[in-house]
Amino acid sequence: MLIINEQQIQKLYNMADAIQDITAILTAKQQGKINNPHRTVLDFPERQASSLYMPSADLVGDIAGVKVVTIFPENPAQGKPTTQGMILLSDAANGEHVALMTASYLTRLRTGALSAIATERLARTDSRVLTVIGTGAMAFEQVLGVLEVRAIERIILVNRTPEKAEAFGEKLKAFGVEIPYEVETDVQKAVKQADILCCATRSDNPVFDGRDLKPGTHINGVGSYLPSMREVDELTVERADKIIADDLVGVKDEAGELIHCAESGDWSFDKVYAELGELAVGEKAGRQSAEEITFFKSVGAAYFDLAVAKGVFAKAKASDSGIEVEM
Repeated sequence: MLIINEQQIQKLYNMADAIQDITAILTAKQQGKINNPHRTVLDFPERQASSLYMPSADLVGDIAGVKVVTIFPENPAQGKPTTQGMILLSDAANGEHVALMTASYLTRLRTGALSAIATERLARTDSRVLTVIGTGAMAFEQVLGVLEVRAIERIILVNRTPEKAEAFGEKLKAFGVEIPYEVETDVQKAVKQADILCCATRSDNPVFDGRDLKPGTHINGVGSYLPSMREVDELTVERADKIIADDLVGVKDEAGELIHCAESGDWSFDKVYAELGELAVGEKAGRQSAEEITFFKSVGAAYFDLAVAKGVFAKAKASDSGIEVEM
């Protein structure tokens, strides 16, 4: 078995790789060649903690995987991370377990790649201003994904703690992003300027007012992943000309803002325009006018993790990276 750690993955595998591999697996999913059972969640109420088991299989590539993620909110008090994850890959031709790798970076990267694919098909080609609400760990790859597909000229960063937004901007610079950034404390002003708006928060309440969206804005919403969470308000859902889900089954179960709208108003999940895979293979059109407001909602699915893990494994084998161990 090949063991691949976070640092090795970051050297081997980047956003362009992830976009390519996620696009391929979206195509395979549309062709009915992906098996993606519902995830299993084990709760530990005394610690307000959970462990998630997310299996999937690529029936064409003869490879299967399971991502295991633990979420223990009390961990920081012990000097340990709240979220920890691993991905196990298995050969679906003979059942051999072939690789074990860390999942944190890959989860962020595949989510950024999903937003990149959505942005490529839904954002105006002349989009120049990217506004990011929430500058935690997940947001970094959101920016990198958008920069892969659009010629952004300004980045506006919004966070409840401006100092964290400033540190995020400096991290972008250190990574080699030369596009100027600015920290904005006025959310309304930041949203009104956005051509592309990325939300990457764990908020239970909407983080901007839908009235502030200008026509033609594209929104990527990736932070909320529980029915109780709502980054986006009802007006944004109502104003959106096209709502696209990364995986409709998951979005119906986990996208709090859409669940809220379905339960409280005239909106229903029948109004979701498409899954991202339908856009990726050309079954549904992307943006069709300069005035459309488009909203991509992502909650994640195991086969996205499988796509990037499979890509990392191939690169690691080709470059003799990782540590081979006998099990």
